[in-house]
Amino acid sequence: MTYDNGKEMAAHKLFTKETGMKVYFAHPYSSWERGTNENTNGMIRRIFPKGTDFNQVSAIELEKVQDWLNNRPRKILGYKTPIEVLEEHDNIFSFFKQLHKKKLFGKRKKTNFDLY
Repeated sequence: MTYDNGKEMAAHKLFTKETGMKVYFAHPYSSWERGTNENTNGMIRRIFPKGTDFNQVSAIELEKVQDWLNNRPRKILGYKTPIEVLEEHDNIFSFFKQLHKKKLFGKRKKTNFDLY
């Protein structure tokens, strides 16, 4: 798994220990190291152009886009959806479930993606 250098993977060592999946961090300003991330950002920008005031976007609108992205088949995933892949890997699903319960990601509104 490749991540930016943000706080969302502060527990990357625990993640690797619990799931057996190695975590790699992309170099700053090296978007080619994060192809899926950049592609996803492009899809989001089709709906919410740069400069969008997200204070004016409803939670329902955000959840619709989130559901669309998470239920969209991806070539990189063998044409499975991100949700299907996540559900196939119970150890990864369980890990993120634990992180959210411990609130390591900070406060956030529960959405339809929260399957637990």
